[in-house]
Amino acid sequence: MSPIRFTHALVRPPSASVVDGLRAIEGPDPDFARFQSEHVGYCEALGRAGMTIEVMPELPGHPDAVFVEDAALCVGSHAIMLRPGTPSRAGEAAATRPDLDARFTTVAQIDDGHVDGGDILVTADEIIVGRSARTDAAGVAALTAAAEPTGLPVRSVHTPADVLHFKTDCAIVDDRTIFSTRRLAVSGCFDGYEVIECPDGEEAAANLIRVNDVVIMRTGFPQAAAVLDAAGYAVVQVQADEAALIDGGLSCMSLRCAW
Repeated sequence: MSPIRFTHALVRPPSASVVDGLRAIEGPDPDFARFQSEHVGYCEALGRAGMTIEVMPELPGHPDAVFVEDAALCVGSHAIMLRPGTPSRAGEAAATRPDLDARFTTVAQIDDGHVDGGDILVTADEIIVGRSARTDAAGVAALTAAAEPTGLPVRSVHTPADVLHFKTDCAIVDDRTIFSTRRLAVSGCFDGYEVIECPDGEEAAANLIRVNDVVIMRTGFPQAAAVLDAAGYAVVQVQADEAALIDGGLSCMSLRCAW
């Protein structure tokens, strides 16, 4: 298997306003202190995987700003400012722009439609974008133009109606292998790839990240961890229960880059 290599991770610590973060289903608010602690543990896991952690300032006016991946896409030396599909998140991309301008050779911007980073899966051969309640056709068209400097084609697919983001249900674990829930895998969107199915009942485990030599996943999903271990992946587990209360996952909380 060919590992995906990253050198840096851009992260944004949660602010106290994170307790007001968006959620698809009403439930308890996250505990701010526990969220902070879990975010620290997440960053430590990235660091142990060989990444340099670069911390952006908190954005108290944006409760969901800890989920930095929704505001930008980073591929090689090129970054794209996205356009999140929820009005309350509209200012996050603009706030992130200076951090990316300082680090990337080229930075493009999407001005039409809407695209959340949680709907974008980058493989070695293409950029797969899941149409969802937060990513529309106009946004995919704008992303296709903005992504030209990467040399990767953009392919649009449909996210199941009951799934918030495309990557809620999938992750790339090496250049040719996708870890996916059954409900997403049966759609055929991963034809041509090897697919490892996430065990039924542990669908939330599918939002994991491959970082250099390890797969980082949430605690609490023993069957999924066992499947990945049996497939030969080195699994590292981190706690992210507070992020999950506001529909956040491991991929959301960092921009993983190589420059």
